[in-house]
Amino acid sequence: MLLDTISKLCSNRVMRWERQRVVPPKEGASAPELPLGLPEGAPSSSEQRPRAGLRLPEPVPIEAGTEEAYAIEIHAKSVLNRVPGESQVPFRWTVNPYRGCTHACIYCFARRTHTYLDLDAGHDFDSKIVVKVNAGALLRKELASPRWTGEPIAMGTNTDPYQRAEGRYRLMREIIAALRDRANPFSILTKGTLILRDLDLITEAAQRARVSVAVSVGSVNEGLWRAVEPGAPSPLRRLDVVRRFAEAGIGCSVLMAPILPGLSDSSAEIDRTVAAIAEAGATSLTPIVLHLRPGAREWYHGWLRSQRPELLPLYERLYRNGAYTPKSYQREVANLVEQAKRRHGLAHPQRPENFREQQHDPPQSDADRDRERQLTLL
Repeated sequence: MLLDTISKLCSNRVMRWERQRVVPPKEGASAPELPLGLPEGAPSSSEQRPRAGLRLPEPVPIEAGTEEAYAIEIHAKSVLNRVPGESQVPFRWTVNPYRGCTHACIYCFARRTHTYLDLDAGHDFDSKIVVKVNAGALLRKELASPRWTGEPIAMGTNTDPYQRAEGRYRLMREIIAALRDRANPFSILTKGTLILRDLDLITEAAQRARVSVAVSVGSVNEGLWRAVEPGAPSPLRRLDVVRRFAEAGIGCSVLMAPILPGLSDSSAEIDRTVAAIAEAGATSLTPIVLHLRPGAREWYHGWLRSQRPELLPLYERLYRNGAYTPKSYQREVANLVEQAKRRHGLAHPQRPENFREQQHDPPQSDADRDRERQLTLL
């Protein structure tokens, strides 16, 4: 298959950061199995929990482009990431406890980041998950530095911090506890229902600092979800997260993204999705049309050729000038969403008590505008 070919382009290379692995590469010795559960309200018995399908790799260099699914444990040197100055986003710092994502969203814009590790942007991104096992302790140390000024920290801006591996590693509980204890403002964007496990800590943190939560729901079409987000919780379960945060008084925004041309951009599909988001009690809704950057573009087009070849002419027309659709198409979709928002009572966004606006310079490029729309929620 074409997807397999794309995934093997980086074969015969080994992963960077090998020397930061918890178990450094060496010859011999087999690795233990590591079933990763999804304790999203499920019983604690391992026999009753679904599996993430990851295991610890053997202590030898990890090759790119293979079929193995690994949780690659590393000791990170730093966990606070400074956003480049040219990026027009309403924050300057991020925390990403994982690299790669088992949500396996076909369209994920972060796929290319796996190539920075000399892994591939296809199957490796979905199945070779880098786990920063010392993220919580390291963040505490960095927050305690005299040089740290307590700026807002965004999470979920690259890969999802509440993907399946989090059920095993529980890094976000340590991270949120550290932020709470320092009264440091933060935001979370996720598709993962596992965030409900940490509702208690997030509630405590929101009493001390600015906290905002957003959930990504591009469509409530179950067939489409299974096709393009095969490892993520269902959209309806994500909307349960919105309800729970609304009930807790924290509030939760929804990023209606990505809206997929020819798949979720019809008036009927948009109306159904907006209605479900409004019914769940979202404080606001922000739509974003699919953008296809290198890495994601090749993987997504491979999926189209395999599963929806009749849509290829549409995508070739819409994306012939780059990663973004024409502004006319974006305006058409935005108008459909705005009409649906008015019909379902979301025309005037709510603001929970802990939500505070941040002032920043206006975005300058299409990429910055997309990040702006996405990260205004945060």
